[in-house]
Amino acid sequence: MPTESNTLRVLLVAVRYFPYMGGLETHVYEIARRLAHRGVEVTVLTTDVSGRLPELEDADGVQIRRVGAWPAKKDYYFAPGIYRFITHGHWDLVHCQGYHNLVPPLAMLAAWRADIPYILTFHSGGDVSRLRGMLRGLQRTMLRPLLSRAQKLIAVSAFEATFFRERLRLPDEQFVIIPNGSHLPEVQQSTEGATHGADHDPLIVSIGRLERYKGHQRVIAALPRVQQQFPNARIRIAGAGPYEAALQKIARELGVAEHVEIRAVLPADREGMASLITRANLVTLLSQYEAQGIAVLEALALHRPVLVTGTSALQEFADRGLATAISLESTPEEVAMAIVDQLRQPLVPPNIELPTWDECAANLLALYQALLQGGSQDVTRRVSCVS
Repeated sequence: MPTESNTLRVLLVAVRYFPYMGGLETHVYEIARRLAHRGVEVTVLTTDVSGRLPELEDADGVQIRRVGAWPAKKDYYFAPGIYRFITHGHWDLVHCQGYHNLVPPLAMLAAWRADIPYILTFHSGGDVSRLRGMLRGLQRTMLRPLLSRAQKLIAVSAFEATFFRERLRLPDEQFVIIPNGSHLPEVQQSTEGATHGADHDPLIVSIGRLERYKGHQRVIAALPRVQQQFPNARIRIAGAGPYEAALQKIARELGVAEHVEIRAVLPADREGMASLITRANLVTLLSQYEAQGIAVLEALALHRPVLVTGTSALQEFADRGLATAISLESTPEEVAMAIVDQLRQPLVPPNIELPTWDECAANLLALYQALLQGGSQDVTRRVSCVS
């Protein structure tokens, strides 16, 4: 229960935090400072494989505590300091972020042993290798005892909630849906200019981390056939990651390297991302797996036509008539045909409101308070909806 001063003390456990960049890091950064602004005493417990970042730091009203993790060049993140820090601390609630590595199970185990209520947000993503995909089911089975003891398990979409509920065989009431937030500033450029430019030099934007499962290679493979109809068509891939060299090689082998630009937009550069999306004639996300697809939401909010694969949470956009979906098994010819169709007759979405980080933080705070006061059912019904 909260302290006598009624100050809610929450520990957010994340494998990485700023200055590292990524979806999970952005989520924790955005909600931590908003919760602190609402009067919550927030501590972020994270790791540092470099050994060069400060162990203790205060920023935006949030206390950041870093512990060492090993090995430095792998993503296992074995960090025994996580366990010691939690079991020797005093918090009303521990909120674990993600489930892919060794940090979340260690944090859940420590909270359980210390008799501190804990919850977990999945932050699920695709598998970076076939072996990882094969082991994912075993990992979920091993984590089930700890996940079953969580006060709540948070998903960012109806798809993600169903996915984990079925595979973990846990009751419906243990899950709650709280979408990630987003914010894109207004840009001066008219979206009409992008649509009219499709007749001459259309710009296709593919957004996401450079991993094979994100599907950027599918767009590149389709480009030669797209250029049969639109000779000056070009692709901008907005992302960074280990698959960059492979993508560049594919573009060179297909003879379209001069028409493919790979360059990340920093997560903090929201104006830059808004400007890029606004200039796009088509935004694509041909991914194997997306828990929510925030890039799709942002493109839809800027009235850009979107092409997705009919997988995971992406299918929800097609089901709502907001995006065009193609099969994950589509050939390059079929992908090219779908791209050409959207360049000629784009499916421009209606007005759509983005879920905001303010809403995300407010829903989390309401959940925290309800759990600690023993009245989680009402708040679960209130926030368990996809924006």
